[in-house]
Amino acid sequence: MAKPQQEVYFVFMNFDPVYERLRADRCRSKEGSATLDAYLSHKHDKLLAKLLQPDTYRKKSSLAIVDGFAVEITDAQVEHKHISVSCRVVAAD
Repeated sequence: MAKPQQEVYFVFMNFDPVYERLRADRCRSKEGSATLDAYLSHKHDKLLAKLLQPDTYRKKSSLAIVDGFAVEITDAQVEHKHISVSCRVVAAD
């Protein structure tokens, strides 16, 4: 059976006060930037692992400026109800 076609989607997260604080701190030091990057990468990886089956998606990058990430997923995965509840916007590239 053919594997479903995956496309790149951008996922933008709901308001997160920790992200807002870390983003404000990142301008003050190099460590602040690294802390923000690590926080977002872990947060986005954790969400994907919670919502989707292993090996059915591929995260391309985390986006620190907007608390979002790019991920290769199928249309069916985009329509998964928990993704829409957990995220502010899911949009195709």
